[in-house]
Amino acid sequence: MIRPLYLNLGVALLALVAGACSSVQPVHYYTLVPPAGGAAEAGAATGFQFDLLPVGVPAQVDQPQLVVRQGAQGVAVLQGERWIAPLGDEVRGALAAALAHEFHAKDVSGLPGQGSGTVRIKLDLRRLDSVPGGYAYIDAAWSVRSLKGGDALACTSRINQTVGEGYDALVQGHQQAIAQLASQVGAVAAAMAGGTTAHCPAG
Repeated sequence: MIRPLYLNLGVALLALVAGACSSVQPVHYYTLVPPAGGAAEAGAATGFQFDLLPVGVPAQVDQPQLVVRQGAQGVAVLQGERWIAPLGDEVRGALAAALAHEFHAKDVSGLPGQGSGTVRIKLDLRRLDSVPGGYAYIDAAWSVRSLKGGDALACTSRINQTVGEGYDALVQGHQQAIAQLASQVGAVAAAMAGGTTAHCPAG
C-alpha cells in the first residue's frame, strides 16, 4: 500500500515540474547589426578611417529588454524580447557596419597608430522611441573631428521610420534608421577626411 502512494506522489511532482517549465516565457533576442556580406554601395566614396567612440543611449531605454511605448504616456519593458548585447554596443556596431558598407570606411577604434587621415566620431542618442506597428524613431547628437586638427563639426539628426506589426519589423525599422544616420555621418566624415568643407545635413 505504501509503494503506490509514493508512486502517485512522484507522478504528481513530475506533473507540477512539467507544468512550471511549460509556463516559462521564451526569450527572443535581437540585434541592430545587419548580416555581413553584400556589395558596398555603388559609387560610394572614399575609404576613410574612423575612430568611433562609445555611444551614449538614454537611460530610459538602456535596458537588456526592448522598451516600447504604449499610448501617449505608457511604456512597457518586454521581458521576453531582449537585445543580444548592451544597447549602446548594438548602436555602435550597427553604425560602424553601415559606415564600412556604404563608404568603404575602416573602423580603427582602439588601434594604435591612427594617422592624420582618421576622423573621430562621437554619437549620443537623445531619444530612441519604439512603437510596434507604428514607428522607430531616433534623435541623435553627433560630431566629427579630423585628427589632422581643427574644430569638430557638431550636428543633429532626427529620423523616423514607419514599421509594420511585430518586433522583428520594429528592430528592422531601427536598423534602417541607423543606416540613414550613417549616411549623414559618413558624408561629413568623408568630406573632413578628404580635406574639403563639411556641412551638417539639412533638416
